[in-house]
Amino acid sequence: VDGIDRQCWHLLGRDDRGALVAYLRVVDAGVKYAEPSIGRVITAPEVRGAGLGRTLMREGLAGCAARWPGRAVRISAQARLQRFYAELGFSAVCDEYLEDGIPHLEMLWRPA
Repeated sequence: VDGIDRQCWHLLGRDDRGALVAYLRVVDAGVKYAEPSIGRVITAPEVRGAGLGRTLMREGLAGCAARWPGRAVRISAQARLQRFYAELGFSAVCDEYLEDGIPHLEMLWRPA
């Protein structure tokens, strides 16, 4: 939890028993970046590889498109996940940098 969480909407993914297995947050445009942004994307280890990350991101992008029609979405992606985000339509827009000791890239998704 940080000071930005109160200015976000949170997408929760639960399994059939109601256990939280996936999460992301969408930060309003103008809070972290000029564009809306998606962050804190995570799935529980026991469901990784089942496609929930893609489903979660698609839902997050759909929510952004509904709330901010025609706007790009910016993320700070772990560099090792660049291909995953590229498959969802994101493009790297900067060189790698360290965030919390982990290589990251800013990536941008532009609506079609």
